[in-house]
Amino acid sequence: MRIKSLPVALLVTAGLVAGTTALAAPASAASKFQIVQVRFDSAGNDLPVTNKKLNDEYVVIKNTDKVDHYLTGWTLVDKSKHKYTFPKTKIKAGTSVKVRTGSGDDTSKTKYQDRGYYIWNNTSDTAYLRDAKGKGGDTCSWKTSDEGSTKIC
Repeated sequence: MRIKSLPVALLVTAGLVAGTTALAAPASAASKFQIVQVRFDSAGNDLPVTNKKLNDEYVVIKNTDKVDHYLTGWTLVDKSKHKYTFPKTKIKAGTSVKVRTGSGDDTSKTKYQDRGYYIWNNTSDTAYLRDAKGKGGDTCSWKTSDEGSTKIC
């Protein structure tokens, strides 16, 4: 009898441990980065496409934690799979970084995707922020066609 009980006890113990681990995983996987704003339709007519108009299209990402974190290797992707990978980027606690579509000189507060075309669709789209392994992160979606529209996420 003892031999038969031992495997059952091990299975019950393993199940409890696995259950505890499964419950703990979502909390530990929570991102400290949040997409707080997407400007998906630059002001005025979209044509002609200029760098100024491209840079009027942007995403704002905030570090919601109380300590500094790096976004290095993280990606910002739209539904059409246009991907921007963050270079070495440190975001201080409680502060944000703006990712503009066009070109410019990167700073600690602003990054540029260096695109020659619009990324975010005016009528509907989703911005996905993913960690360096392509997991987790945050999303922000919209459905509108208002000129100069900005989505507060």
